Amino acid sequence: MKKIVPILIILALLVPFNAFSFQPVSGQTVSTSSGSSLIHFNKNVFSWTDRVYITIYAPDFNSDPNLIDEIGVTSDDKITVSTNGHSIPYHLVETGTNTGIFSGYVTLTGDPTIKGTIGVDGQGTNPTGIQSTCNPTCGPTNGFLPSTGNDGISVSFEYNRDQVITGSALIRWNEGQIKWLAPNYPVGGQAILQITDPDMNLNPDAIDKFDTSVWSDSDSGGIKVSMTETGPDTGVFQGTVYLTSDLSSSGNRLHVSPGDTVTGEYIDTTLPLPHSPSDQMRMVATTTAGSVPPLEQASSSNARVLDSTGNPLTKVNVNQQIHIVSDVTNNEDKDQPFAYLVQIQDNNGITVSLSWITGSMAPHQTMNLGQSWMPTSPGSYTAQIFVWESIKEPNALATPSTLPIQVR
Repeated sequence: MKKIVPILIILALLVPFNAFSFQPVSGQTVSTSSGSSLIHFNKNVFSWTDRVYITIYAPDFNSDPNLIDEIGVTSDDKITVSTNGHSIPYHLVETGTNTGIFSGYVTLTGDPTIKGTIGVDGQGTNPTGIQSTCNPTCGPTNGFLPSTGNDGISVSFEYNRDQVITGSALIRWNEGQIKWLAPNYPVGGQAILQITDPDMNLNPDAIDKFDTSVWSDSDSGGIKVSMTETGPDTGVFQGTVYLTSDLSSSGNRLHVSPGDTVTGEYIDTTLPLPHSPSDQMRMVATTTAGSVPPLEQASSSNARVLDSTGNPLTKVNVNQQIHIVSDVTNNEDKDQPFAYLVQIQDNNGITVSLSWITGSMAPHQTMNLGQSWMPTSPGSYTAQIFVWESIKEPNALATPSTLPIQVR
């Protein structure tokens, strides 16, 4: 095959970097190489079990505009794909007739010797560590290469004798993340725990699983929850925990009491540099059972000024008895003690009155709460309204509100 190397190099210099990018999966395109922009990858950094999409722009090898050509099948256009200590001969196919763009992918399989018998999930599970046996070449989609969490992948393309183009990308482990999908869940409901870690996507063609620990204030021993990948090759895992106050913990069922903190744990054993392969990191996430977050346990609304007979006031006179009233609702599924406070400040920010009442509300009960005040001087005042757990325990149950009052 005749090769027009000078034209190939000139085209590579004239054509913009992304003009020939290949978008096999998500649309993101990243290109890396040594001294050339002719070899492209779909990422800058891969995990140790990722699928690596490779694209080579080689218009000189578009030998027949009516056929889909291949490269890497002869000694004149050899392609080698390598990780640290492993390599396979490879071939790529043209993306279409007369495109001059050749593509394929290699699957990284991880290295089962890295974590030993404990496995990356603490249960003996590891990547398979398969390497392809190629005769005479692998490709364009059946290549497998072992890799570690501190590795790299390189592709070399011999487009002419003694003239080789190379491209490379990093292989690195990732730091996992753990969270509950909601800040609180009802007792008797289902809580969803999510762990994101691409390193646990041990097989990009399958849905992977592993177990993690979950416990509550009422059951510190807790349970093991099965975390299932949301789909092949996502690296996102979710597990369902059934919260119960009537039954003991078993399987995916966790015993809780209303107001309990529920904790999920993830031990990440595949950590990026500067961690070593023997390092691990403990991560936890919490949610609440049968409770709502602070400032949402109660709600205070419709603040207003009433006269002594309960009628709304738009104007307030000196020495007139008034009531500052709000509608307060208990958002909890349990009885809620409360303290309703009203603080009056003048236009200089000086407190001229502070009063409160205390009581208890039934689940989801709404009460009209108010405190009285008699202004002794005209001016502009502001009523600040607070709903606390108690005077001794000033934990806010609702967002504070304000009400301007003009006294004449």
